[in-house]
Order: sequence, then structure tokens, then C-alpha cells
Amino acid sequence: MTEPSGLSVTPEEGGALLVEFDRPEKRNALDEGLQGELLAVLQEAAVDRGVRGVILTGSGEAFSAGGDLSRFEKDWDPAEFRAQSHELTRLISAVERLEKPVVAAVNGLATGAGTQLALSCDLRIASENARFLFREGMIGLIPSHGGTSRLVKLVGLARARDIVLGGEDLDASEAFRHGLVTRVVPHGRLLDEARERLGHILRRAPQAYGLAKRLLHLSASVDLESGLFAESLAQSSLVGTEDHKEGVRATRERRAPLFEGR
Repeated sequence: MTEPSGLSVTPEEGGALLVEFDRPEKRNALDEGLQGELLAVLQEAAVDRGVRGVILTGSGEAFSAGGDLSRFEKDWDPAEFRAQSHELTRLISAVERLEKPVVAAVNGLATGAGTQLALSCDLRIASENARFLFREGMIGLIPSHGGTSRLVKLVGLARARDIVLGGEDLDASEAFRHGLVTRVVPHGRLLDEARERLGHILRRAPQAYGLAKRLLHLSASVDLESGLFAESLAQSSLVGTEDHKEGVRATRERRAPLFEGR
């Protein structure tokens, strides 16, 4: 996998891909170049059998400060702004739709689109140095790119209202209390913890994980009957896979299964 300029991309043992935002002087703000680079990495990871899961983190003191502030100093035509915003929404949705596990290792500041990227990951592990800022209202904007809808689905309407309308800044322990992150660890343990959690997930059959992930997201926006139908289709496609057969054999033989994603 080629390494883009705004990212550090490191293949790791077991099929993990460590993706680090590498603009510490800009608090890892997501300019158009970095957005395009990250989207390309995700698209390549989606079809690369050697990549089984992804860890997202930031260099320096920030996970990501979201959109570069200079972007908001331009005199935008509304239609042009919407078109560019759709590209960032596409990136964040690509994280959520990747049929492989994505773990956010939130090392420091996350705000704006940086927070939305973290919310789109399967798991969010926070360093004790992590902070989540919801200050869009201070520049006359709202949390976008799914920022309100994902937050409500994750923590519930009452807490989301408290966070967004109250303009709360959450440290790591408060983010955990609100259900925004999965766990909080000492800063020096962050990547080790992310690797351990990802390794635990990667013991599962990859196709089954990918479909379960998509179904869980789907369940939040469809009725029960539609959800049941989607589950039936997914299950019928999995029952014929080599991984399913291997899982049954391994269970009978009381050994760990060796899944190959087939």
C-alpha cells in the first residue's frame, strides 16, 4: 500500500493497518488533500485481503481538529460549499461502511469532523489525554456530516442534546460516562490497547463481521420487518462460505478456527 503525504500508513502483524493523521502542526486538520488520501486508503483496504482491520489515530497532541479553519474564512457560494461538504461526508461514511473493523485510538483533541470520524468507527478507545469539543455553535455552525444523528444513536437524545446544545467540552472520563468512548486507558497504553481489541475482533470470521456491522447500522434506520429480511439474506449468503464450515469443524474439534475470509 502506497503511503500518502498527509498520513502515516503502517501494515502490522495479523492484518492490522495503522493509519495515523500526520499534520501535527495543524492539529491533524482534515484539508481536502488529507481527505482524499484517507478515502483512497480506505478504498484500497476494502479490497485488500491482506488488510483485516484498521486503527485510526493522530500524531502529536490531537486526533483531529476537523476541518481546517481557513476553509471557513472563504466567501462560499452555498451550492459549492454543499458539494465540498458532501465529499467529507462521503469519507466519514466510508469509515462506517468499511466491512472490516475500524478502531479509533483517540490520542488527544477531537473536534468537528475529527469527532465525526471517531463516531463512525466501530470502537473508540481514548487516551486519558483525549478531549472532545463540541464548539460548532461558537462559529455559527452545527455538527454536520452525521454529527447530530450519529451522536443521538450512540448516546441517546437527552445526552446528545446536553452535549451539543450545551456546548460541552468532554474530557476522556466524561466521554466514557456519556458512552462516547468504549474505554479510557493511560496515554502510553493507547495503541497497545487498540491493537489488543482489534486482535480480539479479528478472531472472528471476516465476512460475518462485515455483514453484522452493516446490519447493525441498518437496524437504526429501518423497520423490524425490513431488518429481519436483511438478516435472512445475509445469513443465507454466509451459510455456504468456507469460513462457516471451518467454524463448525473447529467447534466440534474444540480448537480455534482458522478463518480465511472465504
